[in-house]
Parts: sequence; C-alpha cells; structure tokens
Amino acid sequence: MAELRAQAGAALRLLSPADIADLLDRHGLAPRKADGQNFVGDPNTVRGIVADAGLDADDVVVEVGPGLGSLTLALAGAAGRVEAVELDAGLVRALQEVLEGVDNVGVHHADVMDQELGALAGGPFRVVANLPYNLATPIVAHILADPLALDAYVMVQREVGQRWAAAPGDPLYAGVSVRLQLQASVALGRHVSRNVFTPVPRVDSQMVHLRRTGSLDPWVREVVDAAFAQRRKVLRRTLQVVAPTVAVEAALAACGLGATARPEELAPGAFVELAAALAAAR
Repeated sequence: MAELRAQAGAALRLLSPADIADLLDRHGLAPRKADGQNFVGDPNTVRGIVADAGLDADDVVVEVGPGLGSLTLALAGAAGRVEAVELDAGLVRALQEVLEGVDNVGVHHADVMDQELGALAGGPFRVVANLPYNLATPIVAHILADPLALDAYVMVQREVGQRWAAAPGDPLYAGVSVRLQLQASVALGRHVSRNVFTPVPRVDSQMVHLRRTGSLDPWVREVVDAAFAQRRKVLRRTLQVVAPTVAVEAALAACGLGATARPEELAPGAFVELAAALAAAR
C-alpha cells in the first residue's frame, strides 16, 4: 500500500472499495457484523465528514474504531494529531500498514471504554469517528464523561442519531435523549447512505455533532432512567422506585406537574428540576 503513504507536501490518497477489499484479503480479515464492522469506501463522503467537523492544525482528535483507516487518513491531513483507538488486533495490523509514513497518528490497540481519553490526548480533545453500531451510545457516554472532551462528531445508525437528538413529543424521545442532551448540545449532521460502505449494511447512517456542555449528575440520571423505564406509565407511578409516593407527589406539585404527567412530555431541563424537588421531598 505504498501508494497510500504521505508524500512530502502532498495530500494522502483515501481508501477506495478496491483498497478495502485488498487489505481485507491480504490480512485474512472478514468484517464481523456482530461488531458493526463496516468500512467507508467513498473518499468524497470521508472528505465531507472531515470538512463538517471543522478541524484545524491545533486540534487533537481521538478516533474510536478506525478500522482500516478510511477516515483516519483524512483526519491526519486536517488535524494536528490523531490518536486512533482500535480493539481488533487484525485491523490494527492493517491500519499500521495503511498509516506507514504518516507521522501525526498514534495507533492504540485497546478498548476505548478502558481509556482515559483526555490522558491519551494529553489535554483537550475532539472526537471524529465511525462508531460501532451496537456500542455507539455507551461510547458517546464515555466520551462526554471526560471533562477534557470538547465535542464529538460521530457516525451512528440513523435511527440512533435521531433518537439522541429527539425532542419532547417525538416518538423517538427517550431516556437516552435526555441524558445526552443534559451533557451536550446534540445536532444532526449529514445523512450517510449505506451504499458507501463495504460490506453494505442494512441501514443508513447519520452523523451527529455533540458539543459537551457539562456533566450528568448521578441522581438526575437515576431519576431519568426510572421515569423512562415504563414510558407509557405516568411519572407518579414510575418514580416510586426512587422515592416514596408522598415525595413523588410533592415533587410533581412543586414542579407544576399534574398526576397524569408522562416522561415524554418533559424537556431535559425539567428533569433536573424534578430531581432536585424529589431530593428535597424525600
């Protein structure tokens, strides 16, 4: 893959579907659907994602699940430094080959959930990544829990991204919508067609931009999770797992909520107020 390496002052050539097929074949790799291994093989899509992220030469980017390096190569040309965290040993070997001669990318064979990302980056960092479909939400929660995280521009299954960004009253609005929106501003980015991937998945993808705004209080999270555990039931019932009935009724009244109030009706900030009222009434 020498033709993919950086030349002095020249842009890196990005991976094509043929490059991906060649790398998989030569390294004896087969994409694992259970792990969400789908590789972007469209250079225009990759360039667009990096342009949307608005990176500059001062940025340190953490890439989660770089795979074969489709996105990594474009990130290397836009950011000051890239720290790529990949769990799959076979993909790490292929990635190291692709990145040979690219001197501003560090490759880490590790589980991102075990990493202190701020320490890995050496300070404030940004995340740009194509996340594994089945682990997208816990990974994003892990990113946002790091006080050194500035933002994350990530690719996820389209419905997952829409759920993250959903507002009260939207059928997709759920506990995860509230939890993420209490930690970050959440905005949908570009829609990514399934047809740019190798292999082609069954669903389209969605870029989501999360700009970290703060931390999620554990008590607030407990209240949110209890509220949405049985989303068809009224808050007066669901919140009884975290506080006595009398405290729940007092807290609802203090927040101006009636006995028939349901979790999907409340904006994220209302859950903060409700949690405070519950704590005071317990």
